[in-house]
Amino acid sequence: MAKASLKPKKAPKPKASKVPKAKVPKAEEVTSRLRIRVRAYESKILDLSVKQIIDTALRYDAKVQGPIPLPTEIKKYTVNRAAFIYKNAREQFEMRIHKRLIDILNPTPKIIESLTNLSLPSGVNIDVKLI
Repeated sequence: MAKASLKPKKAPKPKASKVPKAKVPKAEEVTSRLRIRVRAYESKILDLSVKQIIDTALRYDAKVQGPIPLPTEIKKYTVNRAAFIYKNAREQFEMRIHKRLIDILNPTPKIIESLTNLSLPSGVNIDVKLI
């Protein structure tokens, strides 16, 4: 008498189908990039000025990346409430600096000129770099 095998039979593995990889069209080469960092104490004023910058860039058919919100910088100050005897009574104040980043790809001289002539509200600080 022969003993029957109790092991279950394994199903054959499906063959991996070879799917051709889709060719990704090459994006336009970025030769230069205008990086604009905008900072302000109030976020509403900051967003309005960023919108104004982007609208100006898009008017001249520029490719814009952003606005990218950067981390808010918080400066905290602790001050004594009283001058002499109440040493443990203190107040804390903070200043928040909101930041945004905008990249303009392949800027033309017209775009740069229009951005320099742009009038933005007071309290908005702008750093421009050509990378």
